[in-house]
Amino acid sequence: MRKNSREKIVNAAVALFNANGYDGTSIRDIAKKAEINAANISYYFRNKQGLLEYCLTRFFEGYMAELESAYTSLDKGATQCLREIAGKLWSYQCNQIHLTRFVLREMSIDTQIVREILTTYYAKERFIFHTVVEKGIEAKEFHPVSIQYILIQFKGLLSVPFLNTQYLTEVLHVFPHERYFADKYLQEINRWIDGIVCTPLNQRNAC
Repeated sequence: MRKNSREKIVNAAVALFNANGYDGTSIRDIAKKAEINAANISYYFRNKQGLLEYCLTRFFEGYMAELESAYTSLDKGATQCLREIAGKLWSYQCNQIHLTRFVLREMSIDTQIVREILTTYYAKERFIFHTVVEKGIEAKEFHPVSIQYILIQFKGLLSVPFLNTQYLTEVLHVFPHERYFADKYLQEINRWIDGIVCTPLNQRNAC
């Protein structure tokens, strides 16, 4: 029962944060939407800041677990590993689209908690990505690319659909919450990996 109450609070908070913004959402709003007593929020999270920290930590703990799982495939080659990373991170974000939208938007704001995440989770992400791309370049699987710029492009591909859902649905008429879109978009990410990052097989063989 306690776990269910906590989940109801988190789900209600994420929905309201997405609709009204973090600052535009009150504890009372969250309690009303979750259909629980406001005291329960204090019991589980202390206050709204504690709830925010929980949402961010929960997202990035799962995100890093998927990233680290994909990283173990590096011995199969850098290309395969990068595809694994793309697939696992994309699937993770799609499976919790509302939390992803909120977290990615929140990460664009310069706050203390965002800076802490940048120096913990994102620093580890950068190390993993840097290692994968370096191995790909050394093995002639990848072009001699700028790792920083490739990471910018890669993260952009993974985040844009969640940061621009109104544009996607109202202008482009594609729907990020649909399975068809998720599958099709992952194909395009892999096409980018093959076309931009990877060295064609005939060039690898000539090296």
